[in-house]
Amino acid sequence: MEDGTSKSLGSCGDTDDDYDVLQWDTREDCEVRQILDRIADKWSLLVIALLDRRSLRFTELRRKIDGVSQRMLTRTLRQLERDGLVSRTVHPTVPPRVDYELTPLGSTLHDTIRALVTWTEEHQNEIAAARAAYDTRAAAEQETAQREAAERQAVARQALTLPS
Repeated sequence: MEDGTSKSLGSCGDTDDDYDVLQWDTREDCEVRQILDRIADKWSLLVIALLDRRSLRFTELRRKIDGVSQRMLTRTLRQLERDGLVSRTVHPTVPPRVDYELTPLGSTLHDTIRALVTWTEEHQNEIAAARAAYDTRAAAEQETAQREAAERQAVARQALTLPS
């Protein structure tokens, strides 16, 4: 069993308008945080997105996902299979051919991912502007802090050199 994974499945309670996000961290029988951590990582999102239209072989997935190592892709696929989001089919050929495809549950998750990607595309310019404004503000704050520290050091040095 993976570290941090509860041995018993449970419900986190209602997800109506009054739900408490912090309960995900405090209730032992709640799997929500572990599931969100798993499906929200970049490799899982990419695998789910790629498997939307058709099944793919491991090598096809690896070729299509820039930057993923063989080890990380293997681990991601195993975790998605364990969670019931991806199915794995081994064909008895030499060498063995393994295909991966979304399960019906995984397909429902893909709809949610598509909505997230659509939101991101619609708001990417606003996010870029907010990042630029933040970076400018942070750089100015750092510059001010460095200048004030230099002034304090100068005052301290001057105080040490004054005759008593």
